[in-house]
Amino acid sequence: MTLFDDVYPFYLLQRKVFVFDVSTIIVIVVFLTFACSFLLIIPGIRGRARLYWTFRVLLSLTMGVVIVAVQFTGDWETGWVKANTSYKSFSHALVNADIGLHVGLAGVNVTLRGNPLNQVNETIDYNEHFAWSFDADYDHSYSEGLERGLPTPILYVAEKFTMQSPCSMQRQYRISSHYASATLWVAFCTWLISNMLFSMPVLVYGGYMLLVTGAFMIFSLLSFSTVRNSLMCPIQFGTAILRTGYGGSFWLTLVIGLLCFVAGISVVALHYFNLDLLKTFFDLHEDKAEEYQEMTEVYVNPHFVSKGLSPSQPSKLNPNGI
Repeated sequence: MTLFDDVYPFYLLQRKVFVFDVSTIIVIVVFLTFACSFLLIIPGIRGRARLYWTFRVLLSLTMGVVIVAVQFTGDWETGWVKANTSYKSFSHALVNADIGLHVGLAGVNVTLRGNPLNQVNETIDYNEHFAWSFDADYDHSYSEGLERGLPTPILYVAEKFTMQSPCSMQRQYRISSHYASATLWVAFCTWLISNMLFSMPVLVYGGYMLLVTGAFMIFSLLSFSTVRNSLMCPIQFGTAILRTGYGGSFWLTLVIGLLCFVAGISVVALHYFNLDLLKTFFDLHEDKAEEYQEMTEVYVNPHFVSKGLSPSQPSKLNPNGI
């Protein structure tokens, strides 16, 4: 579609927000549902165990939701540039716009936002997603964008990631993103195992699995960051160059990975140096105390008591004397 008689064709507006999409919202809602379900149990827990239990549940769910949610976010790497650039093909009109590039593990989002929004008799506010996941064809998505007549700046940025581009940016980003995604799924599995070990309870091994979870999250960051070590094609609009840096999802993954390390090291250290404090935090001492309170009297066979007791009557002993 091209310009004809000063009438612009119809362009679809943004199809996907570059930070939150439907998948991310579903993940957050699922974990919030789990959190609300667990919080409903709080009134049935007595004493300080209520505070410890709430802290453990919320901390664990925070780790889990971040590990899963960052798989679908689009701001692992992001960048913006302001430029005066051509707007549509076969048109000499120039627009002043902010152009953004947002890289996620599943693809890229290219944003075009007019400054101001209303220019050349049109509202300039676009956000296009081009996926490179295993079940997606990036080049096909780019061809569809050409057929729909997307604005020139969006097509220019998206073209840098096609397989035919000499820049080979898609190959670099796609491989690193796939490895990062795979290691994050392994981290999610180890997070599940750590929760099962804590509930058994095998506390020290749960701490070890938290350390493994943090290690795999750091591995995912290293895998994604390797793409920045390779030579990158410049994305230039006149004299302005679009430069990218690590985005919110990257730094959030780093924070949660370090938090897993801190939690795992704390559990392992308390196991070896202060086991009583660790058992108190995981509410193990209270269970034993309740069992002790319930066992107020014990009846033993008279054949096993001292000879001074009457053999005709069962003897009543205090638990402290056994």
